Amino acid sequence: MKVLVIPDIHLKMWIFDRAETILKSGKADRAVCLMDMPDDWNMEFQIERYKETFDRAIVFAESYPETLWCYGNHDVSYPWGKLETGYSPYAERTVITKLEELENSLQDSDQINIMHRIDNVLFSHGGLTVEFVKRLSEDLLDADIDDVIAAVNDASHDYLWTDESPLWFRPQNKDREIFRADRYKQVVGHTPVEKIFEKDGLISTDVFSTYRDGIQIGESAMIVIDSETGEYEKIEVMGKLGYKIETVPATEV
Repeated sequence: MKVLVIPDIHLKMWIFDRAETILKSGKADRAVCLMDMPDDWNMEFQIERYKETFDRAIVFAESYPETLWCYGNHDVSYPWGKLETGYSPYAERTVITKLEELENSLQDSDQINIMHRIDNVLFSHGGLTVEFVKRLSEDLLDADIDDVIAAVNDASHDYLWTDESPLWFRPQNKDREIFRADRYKQVVGHTPVEKIFEKDGLISTDVFSTYRDGIQIGESAMIVIDSETGEYEKIEVMGKLGYKIETVPATEV
């Protein structure tokens, strides 16, 4: 299956427009969104922008009902009451209400969670490490992969609101053993990078985040990944409707 990965949103509604264009082209069968829907530099008073971003996500969810959604730290910080950089107290009620609307718009409540698996690819906001699985239970190290993911999704807020969790982990900045990297690819967002790249079986995709002055940090691109082989195509977005394709060979999975 070909899966389009939609990286961190941060109030950039147009990302869904570009994702929709790629899906309509037939380059992907379905999408996974790594979320972080709310919050961006100097946007804490722009409550209407928060609302419009979630409304656009809901329209996308209804148009592409098989889409999977991975909570980001900025998404859950509002309903969990966890303050962090970028948190807007003015948008708090809007985010909580609209996130619930997004959840309720899905065909199945399991479509939105901390982690998802499609065949041989794992999706989460930050990435899953051996260390985090150990923290949950050492018995999980040898467990079925779906049992591991279920345990992650059922973990308490205290476990998940840590630097090592799939909500917060930054593999680009820390050397950690990636969970079952010999068998599964992982695709993550969360940490802004200049280019989409793969390291230790983990593909970083957050290239739409910006500096404080609004300049985009990374290249303007998304990936479509083959869920069986791990091979992915980097689709460089060229303006609102255009794109070009670069095929990246898979490493062994």
